[in-house]
Amino acid sequence: MKERGRDHRTRVTKMLIRKAFTQLLSTRPIQAITVRELCERAGINRGTFYAHYRDIYDLMEQIETEMMEDFQAVLEPLLVAKGPDLTPLKITTSIFQCLKENADICTVTLGPYGDKTFARRLINLGQERCLESYTAFFEGASRKQLEYFYSFVCAGSIGLLEKWLSEGMQQSVEEIARMTEDIMMYGIGFLRTS
Repeated sequence: MKERGRDHRTRVTKMLIRKAFTQLLSTRPIQAITVRELCERAGINRGTFYAHYRDIYDLMEQIETEMMEDFQAVLEPLLVAKGPDLTPLKITTSIFQCLKENADICTVTLGPYGDKTFARRLINLGQERCLESYTAFFEGASRKQLEYFYSFVCAGSIGLLEKWLSEGMQQSVEEIARMTEDIMMYGIGFLRTS
């Protein structure tokens, strides 16, 4: 029982630290954030912070690693599913669900002080997985065509994600995924199908 209480306390503490960190990171670069001000904002002492992280950069690395693992877990089943179980909508819905669950870090990553290298790593991971899935879905397309398609879709999806985040994610994950798929599949014709 004590172990469960400690695990819960650790999760809550890490959640408070993450929230304080992403709030600070949305207003200034990581180099300008101190452990002292982060702890004050999170309502914890410095010893508690150092029990979990070496420094601010270790905190950022752990948050990014957790999101990368979440993103990888979302994409993994897409490689296993074949036939009618695999659709672009399922891919898109899963990805947007993961992004919603990590909205705080997405907002920061896309903002002026975000880690663009991390954003590129996520895009590259998605590309590897999605190109394999798209190869099965778009059988006649060449690898180069799929790479260009993925680049185009990615840039547009980032724009949709930014708008969705800025509006407080009012649309459901399913709605935003459906809209993304319709734009991907029908381009400007999407406006006629609405």
